[in-house]
Order: sequence, then C-alpha cells, then structure tokens
Amino acid sequence: MGGGRQRSRLEYPWIAVQLFMLLCLEQTARAQIRYSVPEEVKDGSVVGNIAKDLGLDVSTLAERGFRIVSGSKDALFQVNQNNGVLIVHRKIDREELCDGNSACLVNLKIAVENPLEIHYVSVEIVDVNDHAPRFSKKEQHLEIAENTLPGADFPLVAARDFDSGVNSLRLYKLSHSEHFELEVRDDGEENKIPLLKLQKSLDREHKSKHNLVLTAVDGGNPSRSGSINITVTVLDINDNRPVFSQNVYTASIKENTPANAFVLKVNASDADDGLNGEVMYSFDGNLKQNVYDTFEVDKITGEIRVKSKIDFENTEVYRADVTASDKGQPPMTTNCRVMIKVIDVNDNKPDIEVTSLSNVVSEGSKPGTVISLISVTDKDSGVNGKVICNLSENVPFELKPSFQDNMYSLVIKGQLDRELVPEYDITIVATDLGQPALSTSKTFNVQISDINDNAPEFPQNPLELYLAENNAPGASIFSVSAFDKDANDNAAITYHIIRSEGTQQDIVSFLNINSENGHIHALKSFDFESIKTFQFQVLAKDSGSPPLSSNVTVKVFIQDQNDNAPVILSPVSANGSAEGVEETPRNVNQGYLVTKVRAYDADIGYNGWLLFSLQEVSDHTLFSLDRYTGQIRTLRPFTETDEAKHKLVILVKDNGNVSLSASATVIVTLVEPKEAFAASDVRSAVINDKDSDVTLYLFIALGSVSCLFIVSMVVLIAMRCSKPTDYTSKYLQDTNYDGTLCHSIQYRSGDKRYMLVGPRMSIGSTIVPGSNGNTLVVPDRRSRASGEVRVCINLL
Repeated sequence: MGGGRQRSRLEYPWIAVQLFMLLCLEQTARAQIRYSVPEEVKDGSVVGNIAKDLGLDVSTLAERGFRIVSGSKDALFQVNQNNGVLIVHRKIDREELCDGNSACLVNLKIAVENPLEIHYVSVEIVDVNDHAPRFSKKEQHLEIAENTLPGADFPLVAARDFDSGVNSLRLYKLSHSEHFELEVRDDGEENKIPLLKLQKSLDREHKSKHNLVLTAVDGGNPSRSGSINITVTVLDINDNRPVFSQNVYTASIKENTPANAFVLKVNASDADDGLNGEVMYSFDGNLKQNVYDTFEVDKITGEIRVKSKIDFENTEVYRADVTASDKGQPPMTTNCRVMIKVIDVNDNKPDIEVTSLSNVVSEGSKPGTVISLISVTDKDSGVNGKVICNLSENVPFELKPSFQDNMYSLVIKGQLDRELVPEYDITIVATDLGQPALSTSKTFNVQISDINDNAPEFPQNPLELYLAENNAPGASIFSVSAFDKDANDNAAITYHIIRSEGTQQDIVSFLNINSENGHIHALKSFDFESIKTFQFQVLAKDSGSPPLSSNVTVKVFIQDQNDNAPVILSPVSANGSAEGVEETPRNVNQGYLVTKVRAYDADIGYNGWLLFSLQEVSDHTLFSLDRYTGQIRTLRPFTETDEAKHKLVILVKDNGNVSLSASATVIVTLVEPKEAFAASDVRSAVINDKDSDVTLYLFIALGSVSCLFIVSMVVLIAMRCSKPTDYTSKYLQDTNYDGTLCHSIQYRSGDKRYMLVGPRMSIGSTIVPGSNGNTLVVPDRRSRASGEVRVCINLL
C-alpha cells in the first residue's frame, strides 16, 4: 500500500498478518518468508520488505543482483533493488489464479549473488467478496407426478460462488410453500447441493403449477446473493420410478485414454410397462462443466464413454450424478452417483534448472565443495512425480539433496586429478519413478586446474627378471621405467637402488643403476649353482617440491645353463680315473647284473638328466646297458669260446641344448665259480674285521644327513612362502621315472662300497624342486648271499 493515503478496511487484516509473520521470521539467509495480500489491489502496492526481513544490506542489493529468479513472464510481483521491497506488478484475480483451491499461494525464489543465496518467499492471495453466488441458468422446470409421496426430493440447480473462505456460498433460501421445503446436502467436495423436498402430497386438479424462488447467499460482509425461479409442473400418474442396480458406481481410468473409450455402464430398471417402463439416461444438470466436457452417457444403454482428453494433472476424481428417467407422463426419475478416478500416467518429463555454476575447480579442492545448485520439478504426482537425480558419468562429483524438496547441491565427492581428467562434462539425469520412467538431462563443463599431486608409478610391482647364469660383468641386465602423470619438473624422474642392511645386500652391492634412464648393470657374473634367486628395490623420485617417490621390488631368478659336465661316480679307480674291473662267474644266467655305472651332474632339469650308452664293447651279444639306470646285464649265458676279458666304454651324456658328456671304462673278467666263491669268502673275512669301523662311519653319515635334511626343510618352507613356483612341471615330467637325474658320492673301505645317491635311485622317494636326495647303500653278505639293505633319506 502506498504511504500517505488512507488504508481501506480490507487492508488492515492483511497488515496485521504481515506484522505477525515479520515477528516470527527467522533471521537467516536461507529462511522462507510468507506474506499475504488481498486480491484486486492496485499495481505498485507494497507486499513486504524482503531485504529487511532477511537482514540484507540494502546498499548492496543492486550490486549482488537482488532479483526474482522464478515465475512466468507475466510476473505478479516485482522487487525494488533500491530498497528490497516486494510490490504488486499487475492486478491479481484470485479466482483466476487459484480456481477451487482453499489456499492460494504464489511461491517466489529470490536470488542474491556474491555469495550466491537462494531465499524462498510465499505470498498468500487473500480473497475479497467480489463475486455474488450465481446459478448456471435463470430458471428451472420440474415435473412432479401428483401421486408422489411426501419425502421425495428433487435436485435443484446449485449456485456457484467464485470467492472462497467466509466469502463463499453459505446457505440457500426457498420461498414459502406449503407443499415444498428446502434440504441442502454436501456432495463430498465441500459443495452444497440444494434439494427440493416434497412436504405435502400434490393435487393436480387443485393446482397444476407451483412457482418458487431459490436464493443463494454468501458469507461476506455485506453478503451477496443470487436467485433462480423454479417452476414445478404437477403431472398425472406414473407411479413407478426407475431403480438403479446400485447407488454408487465407481471406475478407474488412465489419463490420456483415447476418445470413445468405455468407462462404465449404469443400469436402471422400471417396473412399469410401455413408455412408462422405458428408461433414458442423462447426466444431472448440477455437475461441473469439466464432467460434461470429458464424458458422455448413452441415453439408451447407460454406457459412459470418454469424450475428450483426460488429464490427471487437472482433475484426479470426477464425481457425477446420472439421472434415469422413464417415458411416462409424467416421467419418473431417480439418480445414482458415479465416481471416476483418474489414474496418473507418467506423461511429464522432469525439468532441470541450474541456478549457478562454477566451471573452474582446483584439483586440490576438498570434498564437499559446492559447484552448483540444481532444482528439479515434475508435473506428475505420486510415484510418477517422484524424481531421482544422479550423474550419468562416473565423475568425482555427487548430488546432495537440500532441505527444500527437489533441490540439490552438486558437490565434489572425491579427490580431483587433473593429470587423469583435465575436464569433466557433467551430465545430470533426472528420472522419475513411473513405468515406464521418463527422464531428462542437462550437461555442463567443469575445468580442473593443476597441482603437483602425483608420485612416479611403475607399471608393475614386483618386477621379475629371469637372468641366465654366467652373464658378462658390467653389461646391462635389466631396465626399470616409471612414469609421472604430472608435467615439466614434476614429471622428471631419477632412479636409485635402495641399499639397506640385510642378508642379500652383498649381492645388491654388485648392482648399479643409471639414475636417468633406469638401466641396471651387474658388476659380477652370477652362478646358478651358488645362488638361485635374490631381490632388491629401486626408488623412483620426481623433481617436484616437495618431491614424491615410489619404489618397485625386482625379483631376480638365475636360470641354469648347461655348464657342468657329468661326473662319473662309479666305477672309479684308485688313481681317480673312471675305470673299474668287475669279476663275473661264467655260469651266470641271462639278465645277470654285472655292475651299475653311477654319474652325477651339478646342473638341474634337462641339463642334469643323464643318459647312458655303449660307446665301445668287445662283444655286442654279451652285454646290454640300460640307458636310464646305467645297469650292465648279460644278454645270454657265457660259453667256453667267449673271451675271459671284455672291455666296455660307457658314454654318459646330459640333455642340455649343447650336450656335455663323460665316459667310463668297465673291464669284465670272467672267472670260474669256485674262484668267485673263494674271492667272496676272502672279502667276507675282511668285512667282518672292519665291521666296527664301518658302523661308526655309518652313524656319522646318518647324523650329517639328518642335520642337512632339517636345514633344507626350513629353507624350502621359506622359499615356498615367498614364491610358489612349480619346478617339477618345468624340469621333470614324471617324478616316478627311474633315471639318473641325481647327485651321488661314493665311499670305499676295502672291498665294501658305500654309495650316497640321488632320490631317483630310491624307490618311492619324491623329487622336490632344488633338492639333493641321498641314498646310503650297504651290501650285506653276512645275512644273505646277495642283496642290498637301502636306507633312503630325501634331502631338501
């Protein structure tokens, strides 16, 4: 209201409401303010001082862009940036703005910048009594049979008052009549429906017409009224009314149902005959206009069908009265209630509004930093109107709901990395919960500014190096490379080997690295038989301030090469040469075991797998050599014509790519059986004399082997825990194969021989990767003529 002029009587309640709300207003930058203003006030009328109520500095309003950011182009209100006052922009008609609503609110969103603040203002439009109750027609004609019993009621045309609250329709008055009285009913939508109720029986011969006046009065001060003339024509007898099968018919129909679609069917029956029993259907004349515009009823069948578009957002429930009338004279009618519920269809997409946006963000920004404010609306209701907002891309941002419904803040969710993603195209997708769901999206760009936040990275950790033994000293054996996602000095990397105290530092001391390119050089040659694996760490450090670094573990596996030739363990002569003499009785049978050649190779796998072959033999028909075990056996019995001495040269060769070999010579001397037995007795006597010494040696050997076994077990468990490598499948396909992939040592004491051999010479033993198993073989001729007692010990 303009200052200095006399205020009208209608303005004082409005001012009182404003003062009350101002006293209750919270002094906060994001509070919600509510004002009220009567309708029909003049343009420029003051609604309230928003800046004062919000505690804003009036002098900075224009600089901060104080404005209304919501509403249509034909805005009802404006704000003055000079003083922060909210004024009426154009004439307000409450009935046009909020038709049928008990409360009429206009919601405004007020924005100020630097910093950005959004405030919500609600303005209630207060109704004034500017409309009188009005009937849809000037007069109404009723035809009532003379035999109608008292108590019957007839619906009259209802008046409508566009005002609301106390100014709306309050009561009806009927002019005096001894036959009729007025009854008012509620239709369930806060509407009063007048009914003309017969109080006394009619007599057509006495009076055929009754003229009545129905007056509708509102509750305004002063009150307004409107009237309609009612003419009641008394008809002759038609004494049965149509009767509906039920009093209330209900149906549900989806919005956007096409025209002429079937909704429901009402059915009434009349006990009369002829024209008096024929029923016709029609909508009652006392319904809202949207019922007539949306539906139609077939007057013959009673089917109600869709007439025009159905929109849930406009009307959720249609209530209608259907009149069934017969063709008697006078016709008799009856009414039923029809309720049609509109089912919401998800036919409105959500709408996204971005109020503010910061499009440059430092990658060092903390999580929770607000980027922009998002508001979402959906015209649908229920589940179809519920909206879920999310980001379509996997970006380090998230939407957080605000205290206001469908308001979100776009904030930083995680750490930003410019080197990984220098910019983001953020797409906000708003999807409702309808079936099928409708969605809409809005995309905007955010640039990421750089800081030094990336340490050098190795593409793999740990790294594995398989290095062949006997490498050239000083040559490059490996190269490590790290990368840094930063740029310029932050990405310049230097390399260093981490040297610390430990069991493997003696080996690491023989390694050197080029700090610029990461090339690693070995200053010595490695021997697989001395060391099989070791590891070290390389540090990569950038040139940033402060510098960032990371390290990588390099695991080195020395690979065996065939650099060890087989060593003949048996036969061995006194001077150390691989030559031996074996005496064999002439009367032995075919398959007699003459002797066994034993050999050892320090290499492993195929490099240490030995095969035996006859390189030279005096008689090929007498002897055979097992290529895997080295056993020499007779092919046939000896004859008198066979020579007494036979020379066999056995070649032992490994299976390396470049095979290495050794040879042994066995001289087989044929003797008569008696001589063989005599030699055996002499040897037995010597054995008995030296049994005590051999037993001592045996216990010493067993004790040493047991200690070695325990130590080997501990080493194996440690190796297994560090890297479970399957050497068995790499170097040996069949663990039960009885070849000579073994290590063996021979001891002699007179004629008694002791042989410490590998696990492949022990039946039932298991070859463990990297193991050296030993078998102690003791010939015992005291208890039986031939045979061996085997004690098998697997050394890990």
